[in-house]
Amino acid sequence: MSPRDIEIFRAVMTSGTTARAAQLLGISQPAVSQAVQRVELFAAVRLFERVRGRMIPTNEANVLMTSIERYFVGFETVEHVIRSLGSYKQGRLVVACFPALGNCFLPRAIAESHLDSLGIQLSLQVMSSREVHQQVQSGAVDIGLMASEMSTSGLDHSIFSALPGVIAMASDHPLAHRAVVTPADLQSDHFISLNKEDVTRRALEEALAREGITLRSIVETPYSISACELARCGVGLAFVHPIAAIDFIPRGLVIKRFSLDIPFQDQIIFRPGKPLYENTKSILKLLRLQLDKDCKQLQLALRGRKGTGRHE
Repeated sequence: MSPRDIEIFRAVMTSGTTARAAQLLGISQPAVSQAVQRVELFAAVRLFERVRGRMIPTNEANVLMTSIERYFVGFETVEHVIRSLGSYKQGRLVVACFPALGNCFLPRAIAESHLDSLGIQLSLQVMSSREVHQQVQSGAVDIGLMASEMSTSGLDHSIFSALPGVIAMASDHPLAHRAVVTPADLQSDHFISLNKEDVTRRALEEALAREGITLRSIVETPYSISACELARCGVGLAFVHPIAAIDFIPRGLVIKRFSLDIPFQDQIIFRPGKPLYENTKSILKLLRLQLDKDCKQLQLALRGRKGTGRHE
């Protein structure tokens, strides 16, 4: 068995047939079948069931694929860095960010930043906090913004924001005229929950348990932006990242203070030992300025003011 056999096995797993794998790799179908047989022989287990021309992976194949994917993710990161070297210049900056800040907040900050005048070429990558952590650790990106559930061990880091979560709802919800939502109020409707591994969800549920409150969760989602849209559409109440909620307010989302102070904490991370160049410092300053603007918009929204445009 060779590394090429592993690559062919991976192609079969991702494409589903030996014919598609052969086309993907530019080799013959018999060559694909032979490589799969070599991997099976080496592993001494059956990796595929052959059903009507399709290769159905066994449990053993899925276990093997998990380990192989970790290798290829690292290899593809190196490959990406190599490809980008040709276009690298002193002003190039790569930022990886989790969706709560990456989908709307960072574009707002970039729009206000006048990158041309700063001589910065920016690459914005939106991904999960786990992926942000991996990309910073590997050196593929310069700046990472992630939620607090990931460990910062072995990385340079600082807290970017720690803002109390807000309760999001549709404009016609019975609680829309309340100034503050209490734990007991959350029993009045279905609830849109963040995923179970989210540290803020866990903190919310622990706090509610002390109050004797159990949520009627109807939808789970990993992203506050999805929870905001679901709440805006009337699916239920949601406890969301306040910065993620800003762009939904002009579209009809209502946010309210929650009587319990449960923060969403976000971190900026860097690879240790890597100097902060001037372009990096400039972007960090712009991000903090945008955060200040967004916090002012939040206060207006929480006081019931309708005007929450970017330039207010």
